[in-house]
Amino acid sequence: MDTQTWTFVIVGATFALYIGIAIWTRASSTKEFYVAGGGVPPLANGMATAADWMSAASFISMAGILSFAGYDGSVYLLGWTGGYVLLALLLAPYLRKFGKFTVPDFVGDRYYSKSARVVAVLCAIFVSFTYVAGQMRGVGVVFSRFLEVDITLGVLIGMALVFFYAVLGGMKGITYTQVAQYVVLIFAFMVPAIFISLMLTDNPIPQLGFGAELSGELGTRIAGVEATTLLSKLNGLHEELGFAAYTDGSKSTLDVFCITAALMVGTAGLPHVIVRFYTVPRVRDARTSAGWALLLIAILYTTAPAVAAFARTNLIDSVRDAHYDPAAAPAGERGVPEWFHTWESTGLLAWQDKNGDGRVQYVAGAAFAGAPEFTGETGAHGERLVANAPDASANELYIDRDIMVLANPEIARLPAWVIALVAAGALAAALSTAAGLLLVVSTAISHDLLKRTFLPEISEKRELLAARVAAAFAVGLAGYFGIHPPGFVAEVVAFAFGLAASTFFPAILLGIFTRTANREGVIAGMLSGLVFTAAYIVYFKFLGGTKAQLLFGISPEGIGTLGMAVNFVVAFVVSRFTPPPPLEVQELVEDIRVPKGAATPAHAH
Repeated sequence: MDTQTWTFVIVGATFALYIGIAIWTRASSTKEFYVAGGGVPPLANGMATAADWMSAASFISMAGILSFAGYDGSVYLLGWTGGYVLLALLLAPYLRKFGKFTVPDFVGDRYYSKSARVVAVLCAIFVSFTYVAGQMRGVGVVFSRFLEVDITLGVLIGMALVFFYAVLGGMKGITYTQVAQYVVLIFAFMVPAIFISLMLTDNPIPQLGFGAELSGELGTRIAGVEATTLLSKLNGLHEELGFAAYTDGSKSTLDVFCITAALMVGTAGLPHVIVRFYTVPRVRDARTSAGWALLLIAILYTTAPAVAAFARTNLIDSVRDAHYDPAAAPAGERGVPEWFHTWESTGLLAWQDKNGDGRVQYVAGAAFAGAPEFTGETGAHGERLVANAPDASANELYIDRDIMVLANPEIARLPAWVIALVAAGALAAALSTAAGLLLVVSTAISHDLLKRTFLPEISEKRELLAARVAAAFAVGLAGYFGIHPPGFVAEVVAFAFGLAASTFFPAILLGIFTRTANREGVIAGMLSGLVFTAAYIVYFKFLGGTKAQLLFGISPEGIGTLGMAVNFVVAFVVSRFTPPPPLEVQELVEDIRVPKGAATPAHAH
């Protein structure tokens, strides 16, 4: 069977599985809709948490960033991994002990204020929609290539699927669907990684192949006569083509620190991950499921650097391979690799033969003045012509970094079923996180705004209906962002993490570990952090801000760290000059931190 047939079979089978699970586990009460009834086993919750957390950014875009940025891209790997550890160890058990459904629930009760709850709801919706935009873009990329449909239609198909199992099953349906999605995505990520590791290094373990010596036919062709390690040869290939060495970094230490910190504390403040710790029966189970999730996440995260290096090596080899000389190439290939043709139609890859030699010149520099816009015409050497004026550099190849993981099996000429499997895994990663985020929006509107703020007398049946209507609205808006994305997947997700870092994390941390933080302080802090961070991102990404104007050289991806500092300072100062929290709230804070059954401290008498 060809790749498209395999894709229809494997993706169709996984979709049928997800829909079947949603029907089997449909929610019949608000507790099942919000927190899956609070009865999910720790291992299943760990798998669901891992799938929820490993989004399209983790599956598709993180290795793509590492593949292009090399050392500089490691901030995403470090930030997201460290962030989960921070969440699991520092926040999750205390939030689970508090026992509320949502983060706005915690903020509203801890800060004894409907206004604080509403601000938290607005932050949750803002962060979730920023994050879900990246997921829907990932869905569109996969569908446009592997099912050969328009990106808009691909996003609509993904919307329909998420709508079905998120609206019908709520958190209960999403949880058990995500267990299946974890199995699909981790299998899809590891199989091609093992294949390519064997091809390049004869080592079946990608984490070890990453630093091993090149071997085999492909390894010999890349390495030349002298045997060398994969990374050292990749450095040489980079420098030969005018790129910086793959293992060298160009970002300042401060910027690296800020991006990593923003991703870490942003992870710890993401509402769709935090709510996972309410779905287990006991606090002890929350800790256990956090441990399982960390182990399951580590499988993909320790493999991603290897996948990035494999993809980059194969890409450069594929482009510069002598087999694609116009005189020697088989008829129809016209001097470019076969996989070029399948990806050019998506608009995510383009080649313009600037010097007319029929070969792809892939060197440092932009290929076009802007992203490619295809004219529908074909050039003399088989390339699809673009309307954009070519850039002044000698580079002739434009590659969207989001395609690297998806195109990697094709570049390495792996079997068609492996290519289809990767497509299914990417969809599982994007849809699992999108569902979790959309449920956050749904519960924020139905539970936090309606039930807890504006309509406290609403019946459970009407609240459940409101949750489903809100989820439907959220799916529609998420689809719009998927069709009109504000950036590549991991970049958009990094913005969401920065916004979470500058809003939720300080409010949660102060709420757990200080008795003096009050409602006036946290409201002022969250609003100031949100406005500062969002304004900085919008200015530099959408309003033409230049690199020279960056504050202390900090990029928009890392500004959430400064936004968090602004939040902390404002919250602290305002809390000092306004009335302290009521005594019962201060006692609640102490109760959250004291283990059950612990003796009363002597100084309390």
